[in-house]
Amino acid sequence: MSSNVVVLDNGGGLIKAGIGGERDPTYVVPNCTARPPSSKKWLLGDQLLSPTEDLTSATLRRPFDRGHLINPELQSSLWAHLFSSSHLNIHPPSSSLLLTQPLFTLPSIERYVDEIVFEEFNFRSLFVADSPSLVHLYEASRRPYGLVSKAQCSLVVDCGFSFTHAAPVFQNLTLNYGVKRMDLGGKALTNYLKELVSYRSINVMDESFIMDDVKEKLCFVSLDVQRDLTIARRPGNDNVFRCTYVLPDGVTYMKGFLKDPDQAKRYLDLDHKSPSYPAGEKGMNQAGLAECIVRSVNSCHPHLHPVLYESIILTGGTTLFPRFAQRLPILGVWRGGSLLASSPDFESMCVTKAEYEELGSARCRRRFFH
Repeated sequence: MSSNVVVLDNGGGLIKAGIGGERDPTYVVPNCTARPPSSKKWLLGDQLLSPTEDLTSATLRRPFDRGHLINPELQSSLWAHLFSSSHLNIHPPSSSLLLTQPLFTLPSIERYVDEIVFEEFNFRSLFVADSPSLVHLYEASRRPYGLVSKAQCSLVVDCGFSFTHAAPVFQNLTLNYGVKRMDLGGKALTNYLKELVSYRSINVMDESFIMDDVKEKLCFVSLDVQRDLTIARRPGNDNVFRCTYVLPDGVTYMKGFLKDPDQAKRYLDLDHKSPSYPAGEKGMNQAGLAECIVRSVNSCHPHLHPVLYESIILTGGTTLFPRFAQRLPILGVWRGGSLLASSPDFESMCVTKAEYEELGSARCRRRFFH
């Protein structure tokens, strides 16, 4: 049955798509479309990853903004590109769809999504899940004798593209009353890096793809901020953080790259201590990640506090910064969905197209406990 289930982890920054039962998604592509200045054609998904495409100063359009779907038509076109014969090659009327959606998605957005799934693509059935419950499922299956599996309880910290959620999960259900959110994610960090570079060196405010690559290859989490800032001010070879990133020229190089990848790893030889560094110190009028976790745990029953602190699971692209913590990979959500899609009870959990047509979106959504 899982061979007919499409698993779609539809994030604000990346789409992870594949077939249920597989370990890894078939495609991991940007959830956006872009048009280079020299072209009239909009590039979709995997086309943006082509090494021959020059995306310098490209115009971007994203279906998501601040964690919410704002352009269903664009999202539909991106999905159609993935479902086509040249990619996943699926036949929606004979397939089921497991789709991830952000926590607390507005009912109006849910209706738009249901219309796309059932009326535009004509999928046979749909199951909607949130990221924390899928990550919890994957971790429990990955370590069947671990604390998460035995206690059936965990605290999932999802640091994504648009925001960060701390979400307690109990018996594979996300406890919505305990979810806490920070309006800080990978996009905000990229924008902040753009501002720093543009102020101190060259204007890169329109270079989203380049600065994303710079962030992913050069940035890391400091565990001793004052010491690292002192090192960063040193000249020449005394500055172990200094390295060279080559910008694309549109002729020889279409993508930016590190001139010496080993330079970007020299900081790993430094000894670190672990002071706190709250979000407020970056000009944000909100709690830092540590306080967000504490508030989420305190919202739950006191009997759950010890096990929640002992079973914190980190997921999302932003957690991949070196020294962030020992964490699950970015594919934790998709792998949890793939595992669920391959279970024998999956079809009974779904809403079918016939039920959608008879009962409508609102009543069908109650089955997903949102």
